[in-house]
Amino acid sequence: MEGEIINIVHVWLSIIASLCYCYFISSNIPKGFYRFVSLLPILSLFTFLPLYHSSPFNTAVTTLFITWLANFKLLLFAFDRGPLSSDHPRKSSLILFIALASFPIKIRDGPPPSTPKKLPLNLAVEVLAFAILVSVLYRYKHLLLLHPKTVMVLYCFLLFFLIDILITFSSNIIRVIVGLELEPASDEPYLSTSLQDFWGRRWNLMVTNTLRHTVFKPVRTACKPILGNDWAPIPAVLGAFAVSGLMHELLFFYVTRVTPTWEMTAFFVVHGVCVVLEFEVKRAFTGKCLLPGIVSGPLTVGFVVATSFWLFFPPVMRSGADVKVIQDFKVFAESEDGGEEPWTVVSVAASLGKSESWRAHGEVEAKEEK
Repeated sequence: MEGEIINIVHVWLSIIASLCYCYFISSNIPKGFYRFVSLLPILSLFTFLPLYHSSPFNTAVTTLFITWLANFKLLLFAFDRGPLSSDHPRKSSLILFIALASFPIKIRDGPPPSTPKKLPLNLAVEVLAFAILVSVLYRYKHLLLLHPKTVMVLYCFLLFFLIDILITFSSNIIRVIVGLELEPASDEPYLSTSLQDFWGRRWNLMVTNTLRHTVFKPVRTACKPILGNDWAPIPAVLGAFAVSGLMHELLFFYVTRVTPTWEMTAFFVVHGVCVVLEFEVKRAFTGKCLLPGIVSGPLTVGFVVATSFWLFFPPVMRSGADVKVIQDFKVFAESEDGGEEPWTVVSVAASLGKSESWRAHGEVEAKEEK
């Protein structure tokens, strides 16, 4: 545990030093090719930085925050676009520059929405729900009391809570430091009424916003002279989903160090194709009868869950990545609590996971799958 803490310190000192270089040096180089060249050493460092971690969970977080999102923001910064651009005076602060680059946050441009959430989920509720889910998995999965499909259903909830907790917690810290109102991590994706609604306006909005500016808009602009305004969005959507799939594939490769099966990429490509088909169907039936939300909502969520059972979770579970990441909470809790079992996210998991049978069973399952 001490070694991993030292790794975390080294990694974040490297990130801060690199972003100081970007702020003081690269920002004074004319935007375009020469600024991009000046950023190449930082882009390369950020690409391989997660490999410095020994913890699978920390590897995954650093890959998402730095290798993916920070690198994509720096690519936009090379051309003076995106959240790090010099368009707004409020973004000229070094602290704000580092925060916007290294955390999955976005400054809110307008007032907060007046419509309250339909489900009263806040950070405290999500943390408690996350702790309960982890405890259930620790207590029952290694005893073979949970069907694999039940485990994957729990993983759907676990993934939602984990991403929301990570981004909301980061946002709260940055909000205190810089005093700005930030966008939420997601917007109740379980209420989505279409795949466009799910991926474009509700789920993991920080990743969506980054892909919109780094992939979707450039591809659409490049395709407009060839395909026209009506058809240019199609390759842009497919490109955004393909890039998302490749970045997820890289994330899980860094965590597991197992040869990719490309199922993760296939999951996002399938959804990209389905979003395009959905868009075309809606355009064909404009002004005509479409499915009401009470029908399209469950169909949308059901499709996302079903395809995740087919392509998203199986490679994660075969490689044992799920076991390794949840085990990180147990190790951290044991080192922090000294045997006590208070109700924290990691401590709840640790108190119900003292036995090594969880990891042992996960490794046996991975070998049997192979």
